[in-house]
Amino acid sequence: MDYDFALLDLSDDSPAAAARRRGWIEAVLRGFRDDRPEDDSVERWVRHYRTDDVTVRGAWLPEGELGAGPMPVATYASLDKTLNAGRELLPLRMITDVTTSAAHRRRGLLRRLIEDDLADAVAQRVPMAALTAAEATIYGRWGFGPATFRTGVSVDTTAGFELRDFRDPGRVELLEPAEAWPHVKAVFDAFHARQRGSVDWPAQYEDMHTGAWDPSGGGANRKIRVVVHLDASGAVDGFAIWKPGEDKTVRVDEMVALTPQAQLALWSFLGHMDQTAKVTFNLFHPEDPLMWALTDLDRVSTTEVQEFLWLRVLDVPRALAARPWAADGSVVVQVDDPQGHAAGRFAVTTVDGVATTARTDDASDVRLSAETLGSLYLGAVPVRQLHRAGRLTGSEDSVRRFAAMADLSEPAYSLTGF
Repeated sequence: MDYDFALLDLSDDSPAAAARRRGWIEAVLRGFRDDRPEDDSVERWVRHYRTDDVTVRGAWLPEGELGAGPMPVATYASLDKTLNAGRELLPLRMITDVTTSAAHRRRGLLRRLIEDDLADAVAQRVPMAALTAAEATIYGRWGFGPATFRTGVSVDTTAGFELRDFRDPGRVELLEPAEAWPHVKAVFDAFHARQRGSVDWPAQYEDMHTGAWDPSGGGANRKIRVVVHLDASGAVDGFAIWKPGEDKTVRVDEMVALTPQAQLALWSFLGHMDQTAKVTFNLFHPEDPLMWALTDLDRVSTTEVQEFLWLRVLDVPRALAARPWAADGSVVVQVDDPQGHAAGRFAVTTVDGVATTARTDDASDVRLSAETLGSLYLGAVPVRQLHRAGRLTGSEDSVRRFAAMADLSEPAYSLTGF
């Protein structure tokens, strides 16, 4: 079948274009098993996409085929923001809303959409692409590797929940979500500028975090609550957004703190709220001090560890220059990439934490796939562990040398889903 692959023009408000936009949104929601959208959700979706200048792609059945109409059989969207790579905020192609109709699987629709978009990113000189995946087995074939992981925790806050000798020089304050938004956004922006692995927030985060819109159910979100932390000078340096659940459970949706003191103050507030026996959070920072600050560390239980941010390197020299390096050294890295974007042999030389990378015809010291390079990029997994797993090849000496250069002691972290 000859599918109609097309881009949606978000500036076109004609009835036919509006019907196609709505059909595209309905196809996304169908793909993720969500309800059909209300008019307000469609309007917000379009407004968010216009704000972020999102490119909207899809595949439609040709006119005359049963099922043809405004709703596509495959959807795909992308936008450009930034990734904190450690040394700089790197331009990033963010991929979202990828679905294929259950009636049109295994027809090459995703391949066409994703390869067209990655080629466009390369043409626009965007050095990195990213996504957060619903399934872990889909995107490796296009060079994406899991680069950060999300950890879920459950914190027992029943009687006896206490922090060791904690004294907060600042204070916390409850604000209505809309009132809190300017402070929330300012804290996140400061966090994004300093946290390696962080990804910029898309436009919909304002509506989500003010409670104006619940993307999972449509309409306003009347359940969310916001607490901010103020330091001793009165400046806001942290926030938590949460909602009450059943059985005295509090579910934290978002928590960001710029200091360990602010982080512990937010946990102390959440843990000491009345009618609360458990606090859950599925984006626990790998260096969150909570467990070791408690009088009883067994109150923090890990409930899940899953891949979160997936990265795809498109420009190897540009990407490697944007991240920090742990030791001086030189190594020739061969990258295998079926799509060709990152393919080749590269001489990587690091001095004072900065890499210089150039293509070379020299024999490779280590060899890996574009998918493995994506996982290696933020240091989510040690080089030698990838070597032991057969994901990276080379002599023991070469692997050891590359590990000394590439492995980073401070963990990367991202809390942006898209």
